[in-house]
Amino acid sequence: MRNESQLRRGAAVMPVGIEQETDALTITWSDNRKCRYAAADLRRQCPCAQCVNEWTGERTLRPEAVADVMTLVDTEIVGRYALSFKFGDGHETGIYSFRLLRELCENQA
Repeated sequence: MRNESQLRRGAAVMPVGIEQETDALTITWSDNRKCRYAAADLRRQCPCAQCVNEWTGERTLRPEAVADVMTLVDTEIVGRYALSFKFGDGHETGIYSFRLLRELCENQA
């Protein structure tokens, strides 16, 4: 038997709308939840190997090293499971799974 979080996780993981602004990204999820992500917050949560130790999972990027004013230069869909971003500071190696983005959304509430 599936519990409520499993039911929510299934359909909610897929975005149905993605809107890029200069300093933020808005995703509308398939359960009609709408989440806005500030570019600086996305940059601080980058999951790439430059920002997170691949072996320990420890975040190596210090949050204070990311400017509070950050721009999103470009957003690309990666396969059917993620987004990648090019930030105003030139960083562009992170792949943000839809699951990670939804978890970040849930943590905003």
